[in-house]
This record gives sequence, structure tokens and C-alpha cells, in this order.
Amino acid sequence: MELTNYPVAPIGSSMTHTKAYSAVAATSPLAPATISRRNPGPHDVQIQILFCGVCHTDLHIARNEWGGTTYPCVPGHEIVGRVINAGSHVKNFKEGDIVGVGCMVDSCRTCENCQDGFEQFCDKGAIFTYNAPDKHLGGMTYGGYSDSVVVDEAFVLRMPANLDLAASAPLLCAGITTYSPLRHHKVGKGQKVGIVGLGGLGHMGVKLAHAFGAHVVVFTTSPGKVEDALRLGADEVVVSTNTDEMKKHGSSFHFILDTVAASHDINAYFALLKRDGNLTQVGVPAEPLPVQVFSLLHNRRSFSGSLIGGIRETQEMLDFCGEHGITSDIELIPIQKINEAYERLLKNDVKYRFVIDMASLK
Repeated sequence: MELTNYPVAPIGSSMTHTKAYSAVAATSPLAPATISRRNPGPHDVQIQILFCGVCHTDLHIARNEWGGTTYPCVPGHEIVGRVINAGSHVKNFKEGDIVGVGCMVDSCRTCENCQDGFEQFCDKGAIFTYNAPDKHLGGMTYGGYSDSVVVDEAFVLRMPANLDLAASAPLLCAGITTYSPLRHHKVGKGQKVGIVGLGGLGHMGVKLAHAFGAHVVVFTTSPGKVEDALRLGADEVVVSTNTDEMKKHGSSFHFILDTVAASHDINAYFALLKRDGNLTQVGVPAEPLPVQVFSLLHNRRSFSGSLIGGIRETQEMLDFCGEHGITSDIELIPIQKINEAYERLLKNDVKYRFVIDMASLK
């Protein structure tokens, strides 16, 4: 397949060319392309991308399912790679270092949220790794389905040396998306914690909650996932379509993490929370979830959401995973199978995260 060429940098400019896979429309498959990256500035790190995880968000944005996609679009925000160039003022990284880039590549850095380490909630809007305004080159940012990327060192993360590189790529989104709410709600020993759904996010939630020392209960609609949930670290598994099984757990959970991105009865899970228990939603259903307010009033329950994590917390998560040997369960694919992977992702036919071996882009 020939490369599709977009407007790229002239010789001698501040940009270079790199290979990528992109979508040119909501209905088109991803295909080879040539894109522009900026040359590294004094504070920049240039990274040769080795592996890139495939997040369901990639599919949503590539197909414009949430609206607002600008084409061409190069997805990918679970990036692991090797530093091949470090700017003259870069302090924390050098050539040869193995690093990661997650969902963000910049923020205003001056607002209260940024100052507090919550760049994902930047008052002026975080600059996401792809499909966000590129303040350096104009146009939009391009993600990790590509040969290389240039990122300000403030948004580059150090990967644990003891973890498998491919299997650690999903930590940069799926890992921090589940770690952050678990940490925020102080999940730990003596707590009963529910994980709703056992997909890319859910399986990471199980591993992390188990490592925190909580009693972990997985809720799934698939009886065939019971054995796998136990293998991943669950203490109990409830098939959520079984009303009697659900009732047995009424008013007993300190915390529930809901990772389901499809329409479901959220009120059935509110009924499982103890007094002052919390359910945090990280899955994003396409349609609003009807909430019965009385479900929350009883036992002073609360319902909240969570969005990835800041750079400081993401590094904390990576270090924690390194200490506990936690990675994602993955299926490694060449970039040429990305469209097939998207179709399988729609059918939940992956255990539990696709990761692209970017060497296949050569």
C-alpha cells in the first residue's frame, strides 16, 4: 500500500517527516500516511515509538463517535519508546532512556489545577496527545500510531525497567484511569471494592485494587469471565444478570469502580454501596445513564467521575506497577492489523488490550 502524503515540511524547515497510520474520514479505515513532527526544541524529547496501546477512545475518535474529530487523525496515547534526542535544556532524560507518553502532551501549567498536579483538568484545556490543537505546528496533534513523537519533557514519563515494555504501554491510559480513582478514594486493606466490567479498564482495576489490599469483587454479564477474573486477582465474581447474587451484596461496598462504556442499570450498583460509599464512573456510555436519586439519598451514597490522572500521579502509578510487577494482559499486533483490531474491539474480542508493535511500520 502506498503512503498517503499530507502537507509536510520543506527541506530546512523546523519540521521533519515520519511514517504513521491515520484515518482521513469517519468511515475510512486507518491507512499508511506521512505526517510532520516538529524538530526538538531545548525542552523537548524526541522518542522512537516502540509500542502503542489501542484504547477504545482511539476507535471513538477515529470514527468521530463523540463528535469533534479533525481529519486526518492519527490516534494513540499509550506510547512506550526510546529517547533518540534530548534538547539542550532537558534535565531528566537522555538518549537511550525508555520512556512513556500518555494522554496529554501539554497544558497551561499556570492554572490552579495544573499547579496542583491535575493537568488533565487544566482550566484552559489540556493538550491531548492527538486530535488537540498543536501550539507548535498549528493544526492538530498526532498520536502514537507513528514512528516517532516529540514531547516536552514535563509530559514524558519514566518507564519501570523491570516491566515488559509492550505490556506496560496500556498503563499510560488504562492503568492511570483506574489507579487515580482508587487512590483518590483511599482504597486499601479492610475495604470491599467492586469492579464493574472486565475489559481493558476493568482488568487493570482488578489488578490494582488487589495490589492495594482490598477485597475485590468483579461484576460481569459474562459467566465465561469468572475464571479469568479470579486469575487476575478478584476474590469474588458476581454475574450481574443474576438478581439473587446481586442482592446478597446489598449495602456492603465501600467503593465501586464502573468501567462499562455501554448502557446499563447504574442504580443496581448504587444499591450495593454502604453508608458514604462511592461509585466512580470511568467508562463512557454513548447515552446518558438514568439515575434514581433515591438510590443516592439512602445511605448518603455518592456518584462521581474520574478522568485519567496528572503527570505526577501517572509517574506514581508507573512506579507502583513496577514495584508490584503489574502490567496489562495484551495481544501484540502489527500495525497492518489495526482495522481488524478495531472490529474485534467492538465485539469485546480481546483479552484485554491490543498493543501495536511499531517495528511493523518500517
